[in-house]
Amino acid sequence: MRTSLKKYPILILVFVSFYACSIKKYIPKGEHLYTGASIEIEADSTTQRVDDLRKDLANVLRPKENTKLLGMHLGLYYFYKNQQGKSNFLNKWLYKKIGQKPVYKSAINKLENEDILRNKLENYGFFYSTISSSFKVKKKEASLIYRLKIPAPYKMASYKIDSMASPIYEDIKNLTQTSPFQKNARFDLGNLKLERERLDTELKQKGYYNFNPDFLLFEADTNQYKNKSKQFDLFLTLKAKVPKKAIIPYKIRKINIFPNYNLNDSTKVKTTRFKDKTYHQDTLFFEPKYLDEFITLKEGEFFNPISSKNTARRLSTIGVYKFVNIQYNEIKDSLTDTLGNLEASIFLSPLTKRAIRAELQAVTKSNNFAGPELTLTYSNRNLFNGGETLNISTNIGYETQISSGSNSGLSSLELGLKGELIIPRVIAPFSIREDFFEYSIPKTKISLSTTYLNRSKLYTLLSGSALFGYLWNANKYTTYEFNPISVNYTSLSNTTTEFQDILNSNSFLKSSFDQQFISGLTFSYTYNEMINSAKSHQFYLQSTLDVAGNSISLLSKEKEVGKSKQFLGLEYAQYAKADFDARYHYNFGDKNEQTIAARLFAGYGLAYGNSDVIPFVKQYFSGGPYSVRAFNIRSLGPGTYDENNAQNASSFFDKTGNIRLEANIEYRFPIYSFFKGAVFADAGNVWNSVANPDFKGKDTFTSNFINELGMGAGIGLRVDVQGFVIRFDLAAPFHDPALALDKRWDFRVDEPVFNFAIGYSF
Repeated sequence: MRTSLKKYPILILVFVSFYACSIKKYIPKGEHLYTGASIEIEADSTTQRVDDLRKDLANVLRPKENTKLLGMHLGLYYFYKNQQGKSNFLNKWLYKKIGQKPVYKSAINKLENEDILRNKLENYGFFYSTISSSFKVKKKEASLIYRLKIPAPYKMASYKIDSMASPIYEDIKNLTQTSPFQKNARFDLGNLKLERERLDTELKQKGYYNFNPDFLLFEADTNQYKNKSKQFDLFLTLKAKVPKKAIIPYKIRKINIFPNYNLNDSTKVKTTRFKDKTYHQDTLFFEPKYLDEFITLKEGEFFNPISSKNTARRLSTIGVYKFVNIQYNEIKDSLTDTLGNLEASIFLSPLTKRAIRAELQAVTKSNNFAGPELTLTYSNRNLFNGGETLNISTNIGYETQISSGSNSGLSSLELGLKGELIIPRVIAPFSIREDFFEYSIPKTKISLSTTYLNRSKLYTLLSGSALFGYLWNANKYTTYEFNPISVNYTSLSNTTTEFQDILNSNSFLKSSFDQQFISGLTFSYTYNEMINSAKSHQFYLQSTLDVAGNSISLLSKEKEVGKSKQFLGLEYAQYAKADFDARYHYNFGDKNEQTIAARLFAGYGLAYGNSDVIPFVKQYFSGGPYSVRAFNIRSLGPGTYDENNAQNASSFFDKTGNIRLEANIEYRFPIYSFFKGAVFADAGNVWNSVANPDFKGKDTFTSNFINELGMGAGIGLRVDVQGFVIRFDLAAPFHDPALALDKRWDFRVDEPVFNFAIGYSF
């Protein structure tokens, strides 16, 4: 039975009134609940942005009134209930989460707040303001009104540099030419502090190693102007008794590098000079010629904290070191009136050279297949003394159908072997300038892998892949990956009669298995603000382009007229595929523990030339724990196609298409300790741009795609331990495009789908 609160406004009003009365009865005798303050401003006609000024002034008033939710003091309610000593477990938990101590009228110090407001106004240039305040009492509540009368603000007539010693005078004078201060700018103490910080940052980058922003002093002079003009001259000078070493720049005279530093190592080390740097290592741990390109510090150049930061970041990204520490020491006997010298020492503490990692997982999938998977990975860091990392991994996984039905008895055995070599520099037939990649140096990635997959009662699939490419960070948030060589080969064998019948009934599926050879390139762009957990608004964008078969087509041969061309006796695929994945997180609440997360995904693949259909491994599917969670994995679509028996063997692969659209929204909130909850809704589907004749035209993408989206909603539980997330989601569909039009909208809460996964879905 469903009811609407809109039909009962009187009941809601009565409830709110009763609730409000229940709060007031707890207020002690002689006290009044403080409900906040308002600020009335009578400003001079020349004053601009009065509303912004009012909001800024309101932020400094203390204490703040108790917050409300839907017009009710829920935090106060649970505080009072808990104080009674008869509170139940639920009330105690709610008090711990949202309870608030009451703020009473007696806790408000009007005079102290008036002084704070007056000081704030003076910081903004409004001197000689008058402030008064009074309480407004109504029954058991009290509010406060502040009345401000502010004159015209003081404005800057000129900005000048006072006398200073050389060479800092010349440098500061040049820097003030780019100052944001302009004539007739209102006096603002906050802007003066920002200008000091700007000058300090700029001076540090010019070598002033010992400078401090507190050494700068601003003085405002109004003597030569009449009071009514409200003008002042601003002078910048240095405070008295500033140390001599603070007002001269420093150069780096010597750079020491310790590529294999160990605090407990007392062994004498050997020194090597390479490109004006001194390397100290007992044995050859890292080739200086390879390490040098990561170091942006140079002997003879002025100290610059940006170069120091860039060096530390570059060295950290090699993947060999766990600690990078850069220290500077002054060479005191070389100090002059105009120049100082520094000795820079870079201490690099390496990770363990060799490591073996084992992972054992119990895999449960939404298509009712479950089983164990074991992965072993061997890593060798700094393989050739140039920061190279070799990873060799092998995996074995077994899945079996755990539900009854036509799929009962189906199983899957997978064996895999992969070797990956990551080289922290560009390996290319052409040279690249050292300063071309300012933020970080690209890594070269080379990998080879092979996989054996046996589907009982169906087929055996042997596949191999090779990849050569580059990966680099353009800045803190942006990453590029370019793989000019990407080769995949698949060989289908041991096909059963049952599987052959499936292929014969689905021509598109059969064609997608025919092309065994894929050779092309991929390029991806990623912008990720999710790494900054302090941001309230976080954006993520990933775009990938995958193109295959173009270069091979120049070398291929047509074996038979009208048939697909071959390369080295293998039929190859030719297609272009582009993906777009955009995400947005809004973090709010205490410590940003609550999140509203949204995601939009769009992908399109185009088969052309030598291909009629995109290879099966490159097609899209929808449904599952990282997609539309109210539908089993690969069970959604394509389009409005309805498979009579979703449990038959073909559910392994036939729910695919070359177009995919998905949208998700989720509200995440803390429950207790590392347990977190979620409420979510998903929508999506896959389609074919060219109709599959075996699907009777129900799989194609049309302008009516909105009405063909599979939609669902659900709740989830997450176990989040320091960023490692185990996720449980329970969702039910409320719009199923495979059903008849009059039956699609039906919230089937009695047919939920359970999802288990590692990590957040988006």
